[in-house]
Amino acid sequence: MINCAIAGLGRWGRALVEAISNEPRLRIVAAVEPDIASAERFRATHGLAPTASLDAVLADPAVDAVLLATPHSLHKTQVIAAAAAGKQVFCEKPLALRRDDAAEMFAACRSAGVVLAVGHNRRFWPSMQALRAVVAGGELGTILHVEGHNSNENSQAVTQGWRLSSEESPGGGLTGAGLHVLDGFVSLLGPARQVYARLNTREAGPPPLDTATLAIEFVNGVSGTLATIRATPFYWRVHLFGTKGSAEVLDEVTMVLRKSGEAPATMRYPAVDTLTAELSAFADAVEGRRPFPMPEADVLATLAAFEAALQSMQIGHPVNCHLACQ
Repeated sequence: MINCAIAGLGRWGRALVEAISNEPRLRIVAAVEPDIASAERFRATHGLAPTASLDAVLADPAVDAVLLATPHSLHKTQVIAAAAAGKQVFCEKPLALRRDDAAEMFAACRSAGVVLAVGHNRRFWPSMQALRAVVAGGELGTILHVEGHNSNENSQAVTQGWRLSSEESPGGGLTGAGLHVLDGFVSLLGPARQVYARLNTREAGPPPLDTATLAIEFVNGVSGTLATIRATPFYWRVHLFGTKGSAEVLDEVTMVLRKSGEAPATMRYPAVDTLTAELSAFADAVEGRRPFPMPEADVLATLAAFEAALQSMQIGHPVNCHLACQ
């Protein structure tokens, strides 16, 4: 049994608690939440012992791992402190707002001999796993272009707090929703070389009325576009175009395959609980069964492109990813 403490009992922290109940190797034994009143009913319902601070959790020898569902700006300090205390770490995305900060976190965990798992749950979507298999199998020929979109109506319910902060969640919807697509791109195509991004803002909200658009050039020569909007209903699309056909993922379980001379084929896959799946992968990594399927190189490449996009939004020109991270 891996005894875990969770820091952060907001919407996503609560979702992790619910998901972990389906993974028998993990058990939540403590919860850290500054806003005690807001989480009291949830904590009591799930039998979570309240803890005054993350420091108290890290000093507790009964705690083996920490799950971080905290504001992004806190991740670096918290991850490095957890590593120093010998705790395994699961941290929600984005791991950091700067690529170099993330690199420091990985280095700290590597030196301490503990796992650092980053919660990009859409990597576990059956449709995205199928898309990666299609690309790896060469069915689409030479990949030329990728298009992606993620809108997330959850933002309509966010009327206050750190998720609306331009410091905590810069780039409009890019930090919360668009980063999922950017990570999907990296998992399929590898690192980006250059990003040209724009953020169009109409009203500060809430809900915020902004759109973020990115034009991306990948190191392997593939071009890409990405858009994300916070105020419209949920929509997901990742569409790869190759010399022999295209493959388009439309949701968690649906992929449309189009090949030259053939009618489009719509594939549907059995749904899975992706939060439980990523937490099970974390348990596997902690137990030494297999590495967590979100390699450090992918995390850093995603954040390099993210950081370049934020810089491009500010200066109005394309930014090379390696330059944004110096």
